[in-house]
Amino acid sequence: MQATAYTYDPETRSGQVLLDDGTPVPFDAAAFDAGGLRLLRPGQRVRIETEGEGAARTITLVTLQTF
Repeated sequence: MQATAYTYDPETRSGQVLLDDGTPVPFDAAAFDAGGLRLLRPGQRVRIETEGEGAARTITLVTLQTF
């Protein structure tokens, strides 16, 4: 699934992405670390993997979108 980086805190390595429908979804340090990234800037296009549905949806991986 694709999303856009919305917020990122380099100290906690957590933040939020916006899904294409505008829904913000938070991610934690474990999801950020799983993607092997060192930095994330708001507006970057990312690929995410999720578990669960609706309010229980969690992001398990955040990485840069490659074409």
